[in-house]
Amino acid sequence: MSNKDKPSRRDVLRWTAATGVSPLAATTGWAQSPHQSPDARVKSFRTLGRTGLKISDISFGTARLRNGEEDLIYHALDRGINYFDSAYGYTRGVSEQVLGKALKGRRDQIYLVSKTETEADWPASRMMSELDESLRRMQTDYVDVYMCHAVNDVNRIKSPEWHNFVTRAKEQGKIRFVGISGHAGRLIDCLDYALDEDMVDVILAGYNFAQDPGFLDSLSVITGRINWVARQPDLPRVLAKAKKLNVGTIAMKTLQGARLNDMRPYERNGSTFAQAAFRWVLANSNIDALVVTMTGKDQIDEYLGASGANSLAYGDIELLRHYALLQSSSYCKHGCNDCADACPAGVEISEVLRTRMYATDYGDVAFAKDEYSRIKNNASACLSCSGAPCQDACTHGISINAFCGPTHNMLA
Repeated sequence: MSNKDKPSRRDVLRWTAATGVSPLAATTGWAQSPHQSPDARVKSFRTLGRTGLKISDISFGTARLRNGEEDLIYHALDRGINYFDSAYGYTRGVSEQVLGKALKGRRDQIYLVSKTETEADWPASRMMSELDESLRRMQTDYVDVYMCHAVNDVNRIKSPEWHNFVTRAKEQGKIRFVGISGHAGRLIDCLDYALDEDMVDVILAGYNFAQDPGFLDSLSVITGRINWVARQPDLPRVLAKAKKLNVGTIAMKTLQGARLNDMRPYERNGSTFAQAAFRWVLANSNIDALVVTMTGKDQIDEYLGASGANSLAYGDIELLRHYALLQSSSYCKHGCNDCADACPAGVEISEVLRTRMYATDYGDVAFAKDEYSRIKNNASACLSCSGAPCQDACTHGISINAFCGPTHNMLA
């Protein structure tokens, strides 16, 4: 970091006042990179709310796990990770199959999670069928947490069939705890309903520094800019509400798109952008842990460099600021959905842009194509549209009309 980029003591004091982080916590030095330390492992196990499960604070997301990658699971286990998050639809079922192979004989050492993306009119029998298939793939007779996945409609979790399914599955010993996950539009409505009705033990929600009003306020103190990332004023409220109710809280989408290589020029003294983003999340007392997709052994080691954190390190705010500026013109802020009614053809804009992120930010076109194929109203209509209806629909300045058509050409 150059002297020009390095915040002054006055900047740090302003920032800590805005965020509530103590000046001591913000200036106690850079965390060491796992690339420089052989001790890259889980350093903290946190209690997941009322479940009582003691889970690794940084845990393994399997959304992109593919055949032959059992060694990644072994590596994560050796580093102390004990919570593995999957779903019925991840990599068309391969994710759960690989988990089953890798965890055979070690079931009592780990916690398994799976999820199903239901519809409001699904019968309980269909949900049970998907659960049974997940159990078969993972070579187990139960999961520790089972979630209604990618919730974006309160009717899905209001469904009597969902409640019937959950009750039967718990009675049969197939699931221990119930949760919901989400990061799309109407997430807050779904979380509020689930918490008010006391229907979940765990929530998994998209949450990162660039959606937190505290980060935006602190950033405006230093840069004078505040309107180029999405505010989620209700997300901190809901997280606090869940904590008060002793519902386990896990964060996902913590890297805001994960363009990690773009940040390497700004990383100094052994600390990485990913570690800074994770420390931001783990410093929130209303978050129990985070789940992140892991695709390589070196990546696992890097990520675990932030394990055990309960505050930010000096320099973290600069890394997060650089990244937020870098992503401001292209990253679709999940949970915003201000563009929902902009397209006369009903294109699911935020979902299209989410799959674009997987291709362009994650660099995983195969995964992006799989996800794009699941969108009911994809961007095919954009190929014959002038782009005028959605041109100014994004309240955060993303050029929707410039992205949707090319995304269809790339992923269809």
